Amino acid sequence: MTVMTSPVDTSLLAEIAREFAGRADAHDRAGSFAHENIDRLRAAGLLTLVVPREFGGAGRGLSAAAKVVGAIAEGDPSTALVLSMQYISHAAIGRSSLWPPSARARVFSDGGLINALRVEPMLGSPARGGLPETVARRDGDAWRISGHKIYATGIPALRWLLVWARADIDGQVKVGSWLVPADAPGVSVVETWDHAGMRATCSHDVVLQDVAVPADHAVDVRSPHEWIADPQQAAWNTVLIAAVYDGIARAARDWLVGWLNDRVPSNLGAPLATLPRFQEAVGDIEARLLVNRRLIADSARRVDQDPVPLPAAEAGLVKHVATGNAIAVVEKALSLTGNHGLSRRHPLERHHRNVLCSRVHTPQDDSILIAAGRDALGVRAA
Repeated sequence: MTVMTSPVDTSLLAEIAREFAGRADAHDRAGSFAHENIDRLRAAGLLTLVVPREFGGAGRGLSAAAKVVGAIAEGDPSTALVLSMQYISHAAIGRSSLWPPSARARVFSDGGLINALRVEPMLGSPARGGLPETVARRDGDAWRISGHKIYATGIPALRWLLVWARADIDGQVKVGSWLVPADAPGVSVVETWDHAGMRATCSHDVVLQDVAVPADHAVDVRSPHEWIADPQQAAWNTVLIAAVYDGIARAARDWLVGWLNDRVPSNLGAPLATLPRFQEAVGDIEARLLVNRRLIADSARRVDQDPVPLPAAEAGLVKHVATGNAIAVVEKALSLTGNHGLSRRHPLERHHRNVLCSRVHTPQDDSILIAAGRDALGVRAA
């Protein structure tokens, strides 16, 4: 897939981010999905940013995707997370040699939102092993799929579901993804999402009851042992997740800087920003954000330009370092503002709840550090 490298319109991104920020609090309080944000992204051509040009997309790479996701996250990180899942899925489909051309064309030409539904109530994250309980069975010229998925990020607006399931094919267990239209008969949404943070992702449960899809919608199905880590997929996932939470940290920094300049205690007679201890603390924030900015940009550039993929262990560390810095930035801002920062009148409280959600995304910190440690020590996984 050819990667286009023309600059992203930063002024447009800033305008959209401000617009999204204006309604982020209302969607957070209500736990409602920002359909209007998705409409705005569609109108700006951003939903098809990484779709190949031959299918009507912009054909952009990870660098452009990370820049867009990070900017949108400053306004509304829930929308940015939904967008990141779109980009991760589109990039994987574009690279795949296994997807039937008809199914690929259908998804790319449609322009609708897509996300992978992998996690289950009993299985947990597939990244930690185990077979899904969701089952696909062949029925003539169709597949019929039944199962229960949780944490379906963006489900109120999804057009396509990539359902992780298992099937018995010629007496052998196969595992993989089936492409399911979100409005197919038998697909139902159970509104379970009532989270502390990232509330407007509306990551509800999805139940599939004997859902029929065409034969060519078994888009990537393999034997379990054939599923090995894809370095490109790992890099897209970790870099864009890092960009989402770095965007939250930058929004927290911006609010903090404004507050410190506006806050003039009567006993001081000058803004808090004039005090060395606050200057030092903001300097520490700037250092962490600099590391994130360089780390995300360099990793994305390497994926776009280097024929050797970013090693999976290194890709995991990108997420670990960037999200750890993002959490530290927001917590530092809270320590400086006290009760003001924890008040729901101010966005910092929401930024804090949102940034903590970085810890739940695959790969989690323990898996990242074990993989990096094994890689450094030359120890193979058991």
